[in-house]
Amino acid sequence: MIIVGLILLVIGLVAGIGVLWTIGIILLAVGAALWLLGALGHAIGGRRHYW
Repeated sequence: MIIVGLILLVIGLVAGIGVLWTIGIILLAVGAALWLLGALGHAIGGRRHYW
């Protein structure tokens, strides 16, 4: 999810499409939050680790 967010950020920046930029930021933030919670040992969606 973090990688997809970064890709959308780059595409949105290069193409000048604000919607892709916004979606990229949201995906990046959600992916980072899930990664952080998974690293701290919290179960997310019934899984111990978020890949």
